[in-house]
Amino acid sequence: MNTNSEHPPVIDYEGSDYQTSFWDEGGREYEDQTEKIALKRLLPDQGDLLLEIGAGAGRNTPRYSGFNQVVLLDYSLTQLQQAQQNLGQGDQYIFVAGDVYRLPFINDLFDCATMIRTLHHMKDPLAAISQVQRVLGPGSPFLLEYANKQNLKAILRYLLGRQDWNPFSVEAVEFADLNFDFHPRSIRKWLTEAGFNLERQLTLSHFRIKFLKKIVPTGVLVFLDSILQPTGQWWQLSPSVFTRSRTDKPKLPGKLKGFFQCPGCGSALPDRELDSDQLICQSCSAVYPVIDGIYDFRN
Repeated sequence: MNTNSEHPPVIDYEGSDYQTSFWDEGGREYEDQTEKIALKRLLPDQGDLLLEIGAGAGRNTPRYSGFNQVVLLDYSLTQLQQAQQNLGQGDQYIFVAGDVYRLPFINDLFDCATMIRTLHHMKDPLAAISQVQRVLGPGSPFLLEYANKQNLKAILRYLLGRQDWNPFSVEAVEFADLNFDFHPRSIRKWLTEAGFNLERQLTLSHFRIKFLKKIVPTGVLVFLDSILQPTGQWWQLSPSVFTRSRTDKPKLPGKLKGFFQCPGCGSALPDRELDSDQLICQSCSAVYPVIDGIYDFRN
């Protein structure tokens, strides 16, 4: 975990084998395939520049193939190095180590953003969502996944007296250090406050139960889940919920200038150079290294 007195704490997966232990060997094919379906339903067919927040080792990145470029942002340098190994270092991908509470990009830069399995680590979700709104262009979609505290399993456990916290109350529940479940009403409220218009909601992982995943073929569970996903437009009772919202801000005249901005002072940084090993802020003199093709804005 990274802590800073001026900003909320950030989960750091530095050195973690999360991709291998949780996804590759953790029996999560069902969850992975349901997310693939949800992304296909919610993503635009094509676009120019997509921001993937909490990209990790790049599990979902190939699913954004309709975009000319994808920026993979994660706080962990080693996770991004794994993503480089998995995806390669072509022009299609830009790797950035940074803090979601201080996104190192100029305003209105991206025409789409995703945050999948990441918000549940946010102590201040509104601050994180507001940063996403800042860097998205007018009318651009934002795909957000969150861990839903008001899921059927939690409701049953609460009603049977096997769980202390109330799944119907709107406050977040921190079930482990910097691991939160959120109420759907809170998510909708934060999206509105941050300047987003909610368009669509999908519910996922309806059958995330160990014994079911053992006795029912994965393909069957995925098919059934895909049928139930659209019910998220009316009620949200599954462990995972996907939303698609769009920025609600006016279009500014003129062409954007720049790409990165200093997360410290907010000034635009010099243009990127392929052979440069650092970026230097001309306003506050902060230095941001480029480590094997990964831009590091964590200081």
